Amino acid sequence: MGKNVYSSEVKWAVVKDKLSGELTTKEIMEKHGVKNKSQIETWMRWYRANEIYRFDQPIGKQYTFGHGPELSSEADKKERQMSHLKMENEILKKYMEIERRLRKK
Repeated sequence: MGKNVYSSEVKWAVVKDKLSGELTTKEIMEKHGVKNKSQIETWMRWYRANEIYRFDQPIGKQYTFGHGPELSSEADKKERQMSHLKMENEILKKYMEIERRLRKK
């Protein structure tokens, strides 16, 4: 039994679903094919610690902050950062909408 490899897209989708609060951890695991809840907890810990560069690192590689794969171009790094900021913006909008609905009740 080998290690499971999850793409960066799966990791971000899991974080997004977890932050939205609409699905339980078990439902997220089933939806994205994650085998262990501790993996989700690890990704959430990386997200909260702003260690987003870890989402792109391969198994066995541990980059220090600001150091990604040597093959990444500056444009790739900026694209990943832009993607992260867009996702964060979507999450904040969703959170604000939920908060507005709760205040109306």
